[in-house]
Amino acid sequence: MITLTTDFGLEDSYVAEMKGVILSINAYVNLIDVSHGVKKFDIRMGAFTLASAAPYFPKDTVHLAVVDPGVGTQRRAVLVQTKQAFFVGPDNGLLMLAAKNQGIEHIYELLNSMYRLPKISSTFHGRDIFAPAAAYLDKGVKPLEFGPEITDPVTPKFAAATRNNTSLCGEVLHIDGFGNIITNITEKEISKVKTVKAKLAECSLEVVFAKTYDEVKPKDLVALVGSHGFLEIALNQGSAAEKFNVHSGDAVTITLP
Repeated sequence: MITLTTDFGLEDSYVAEMKGVILSINAYVNLIDVSHGVKKFDIRMGAFTLASAAPYFPKDTVHLAVVDPGVGTQRRAVLVQTKQAFFVGPDNGLLMLAAKNQGIEHIYELLNSMYRLPKISSTFHGRDIFAPAAAYLDKGVKPLEFGPEITDPVTPKFAAATRNNTSLCGEVLHIDGFGNIITNITEKEISKVKTVKAKLAECSLEVVFAKTYDEVKPKDLVALVGSHGFLEIALNQGSAAEKFNVHSGDAVTITLP
């Protein structure tokens, strides 16, 4: 099984080209579209989308992701092997949130010309490098056949929050369609928190920690662990992001008890 996650810079014809390459190599593959609606060039949003979906696919699924503003530069093409699955795409941080959550075992640079198209464009590695690699991997080619193992992947700050004695320092990972502020702080990191004291954008908040949005009155703030396993700050039946002028990538600091 191969999943596809791309930004909407890749128009339908480009996605079709990638699928055509995959099917030409592996005609019986099961192809699943996760999303082609990631904002153009938005690596953080692509990483969140991929990390949200990946845990629910069967073991050994190949996740192919292309949000690649550095295409044609010296950025590497990689295959990440985890305890659960495989991730194929650019070495720009896109794959690392999902891969880290599944336990990274090996990372290989995609250099073996046997598993690429014969002609490589400088502007569409999704079709010429990543799609063939995903197809051959799903067909049974061993990960180590694709190229040398590397140990220094690009790992963005949003892949994990940092902790000191008194606080957790993270960032806004995603603003969903309801205006909920989804941070990169995990459920485990706040397991002892009962009231969330947060510094966010230009304001300091003290928010009740709950299990559901409806535990507070409409238009009241609430903090909770959302369905993706990350701390959210939300406004019941309203947009917390709009109220506080918060954007993806903004810093967030949580005071620990």
